[in-house]
Amino acid sequence: MTPLPPEPHHPGRNARPDEAFFAGLIAGLDGLAADELAQSPAFLAGFDAFARRYYWEAHEFWEPVWAALPPASAERHLLRGLIQLANAGLKRRMGREGAARRILALAEAALREAYSSGRESLMGVSVGQVSALREQVQTECAV
Repeated sequence: MTPLPPEPHHPGRNARPDEAFFAGLIAGLDGLAADELAQSPAFLAGFDAFARRYYWEAHEFWEPVWAALPPASAERHLLRGLIQLANAGLKRRMGREGAARRILALAEAALREAYSSGRESLMGVSVGQVSALREQVQTECAV
């Protein structure tokens, strides 16, 4: 289990975690192939944070993975969709329903593009796993 701050970050509501908190997990991603990035601590920590409803933190783990992927690749679309799902979850938790719906639509478009070739899995993430993440966001409530 990934160590996370005592509470999830909600911009404008509580203090942003120190950048040093993420540094060890996001270091060394440049130059890695997609299959290597799929096994990276940052990629895996994003899923752990997301599952625990630390959406802002999931985004922080996934963004450097996204940046390390080739432009316009299916894997990069996948990461963009995951990041946007995390952002939509964060907006829902913050009670910003309109923003959540708008961002969720962007996530859906990126994920459709990611899986448009008909592959059932990208970077070890199946269509079913993405559906479960989407369902979590759709059932998220404001705190």
